Amino acid sequence: QVQLVESGGGLVQAGGSLTLSCAAPRSIFSFNTMAWYRQAPGKQRELVAAATGPVTTNYADSVKGRFTISRDGLKNIAYLQMNSLKPEDTAVYYCNARRLVTGVNYDYWGQGTQVTVSS
Repeated sequence: QVQLVESGGGLVQAGGSLTLSCAAPRSIFSFNTMAWYRQAPGKQRELVAAATGPVTTNYADSVKGRFTISRDGLKNIAYLQMNSLKPEDTAVYYCNARRLVTGVNYDYWGQGTQVTVSS
C-alpha cells in the first residue's frame, strides 16, 4: 500500500498563492504519473495537473498559466504551485500517483487538502 501525504492547503484571498506538497514513501519517479485532482462541493473530481515521464506535463484549461506541477526526486515530493488563485479554485485537492504494471493502472491517493479562496 502506498500512502501519499498532502500538505499546504488553507485559506487565501483571490489573487494569492499556495503551494501544495505530496510526499511519497518511495521514489517519485517509480510512478508513471504524478497528478493533482480537485473536487468542489457538488461536482465531480477533475484533473488539475499531471506530470508523466521525465518532462511531460499537462494542465486543465482552467489553470493553465497559473498552476505548475513539479517533482523533487531527492525528497520524493510532488508540488502544485498555485498562483493568481480564484474563488472557483476552491476545492479539496488530492494527490494521485499512478503505476502502470503489465497493462494495468494502479492508482494511489492522498487524503486530500482543502483550498479555500475568498473573494
